[in-house]
Amino acid sequence: MSNPQPLEEEVYDMSGARLALTLCVTKARKGSEADLDALERMFQQLGFESTMKRNPTAQQFQEELENFQQAMDARDDFISCAFVVLMAHGLEGRLKGEDEKMVELENLFEVLNNKNCRALRAKPKVYIVQACRGEHRDPGETVSGDDIVMIAKDSPQTIPTYTDTLHIYSTVEGYIAYRHDKEGSCFIQTLVDVFTEKKGPILELLTEVTRRMAEAELIQEGKARKVNPEIQSTLRKRLYLQ
Repeated sequence: MSNPQPLEEEVYDMSGARLALTLCVTKARKGSEADLDALERMFQQLGFESTMKRNPTAQQFQEELENFQQAMDARDDFISCAFVVLMAHGLEGRLKGEDEKMVELENLFEVLNNKNCRALRAKPKVYIVQACRGEHRDPGETVSGDDIVMIAKDSPQTIPTYTDTLHIYSTVEGYIAYRHDKEGSCFIQTLVDVFTEKKGPILELLTEVTRRMAEAELIQEGKARKVNPEIQSTLRKRLYLQ
């Protein structure tokens, strides 16, 4: 039997501009400002040009992303990657704007895909979504030693229009996300801690975010709750931020 070869490590070129857009509904979302402060600190440390917009309506979510795309395509310099942070109340596949109307996440994600955004073609696009994705609450299961079984979901095959994209959700499909009224959300705070304190490919950093969140116990209405993020990736190379 031949010996397996180690994977060749192809990495994204991060020598160019790094751009970030954060759209956050702070109305009726206590703790949002703590998350925005943490994200601003992270983007500054990682060398991003960061833009933050508060309380967009459903339509403005769409418009701000389209403006972001057009501004990138109008630039002459080399762009390495883009981060988009979306924070609002939500249901599966949708976010609620400041005007209580809903916007489809799919429509937002399409704006920067390889077909629609020339500047980001074959470049990493990272979406961070802090929002509920349903009504379920997870009380957690007791595990001993190695009795942890992971069930892989069948992911639909994506076409190259959608490569080089990373979606990071604060919670798995169908579940609610948690936020502390002063300290912000467990998800954003943990992600910022890991991204600013640790080095490594982004998927390994996200494994550490998931581990820390899985170990954390959140108390809601006097009951212990568990929450873990969900990561969906079509990255073709390793993405290093530090």
